[in-house]
Amino acid sequence: MRTISIRTFSRDNRRRQEGKSSKRRTLKSSEAKQLVEDFKRFFPQSALDLERGQTIEEVVVDKGKLYFADDKPLVTSLAEKLFPSLANEELLKTLPSLVVDMGAIPHICNGADIMRPGIKQIQGDFEKGAVVLVKDQKFSKPIAIGVAEVGSASIRAMSKGIAAKNVHYVGDSFWEAVKVPR
Repeated sequence: MRTISIRTFSRDNRRRQEGKSSKRRTLKSSEAKQLVEDFKRFFPQSALDLERGQTIEEVVVDKGKLYFADDKPLVTSLAEKLFPSLANEELLKTLPSLVVDMGAIPHICNGADIMRPGIKQIQGDFEKGAVVLVKDQKFSKPIAIGVAEVGSASIRAMSKGIAAKNVHYVGDSFWEAVKVPR
């Protein structure tokens, strides 16, 4: 006789067990001030206006931290660097973009880096180390945030190789932490 064990978890219990994220913590005013300064330094082109007195919350995620400003996803933090959340549409509009073919999407959404053969279009100019948005070719939907391994001119000239390192993508732990109801 075969025994089948069935385990049920609420979404919160499953999230906690998988180690994806923890509870929200409101930042102290000094921490929020530092985050706002860092945000403005990393994203000076952003039209987003972070003001004093806004409630800024932090969620620890297995790879880093996710910050919310007035309950809206703002940025992620990995290894002391800030990256926009894929759910922050206003900030995403300010980034240069790599448009990839539809065949690259499943790989990128599993954490693969952005390779030159999959890039169909480069929107904007950028240097090595710049934060770039990765969008799909068919719908222009944001699917990942990357860090350029080479500048846009070099990407245009190359035929193969890594164009950008994938740091945040649809389906990763940051994405899941945004989707979880509060």
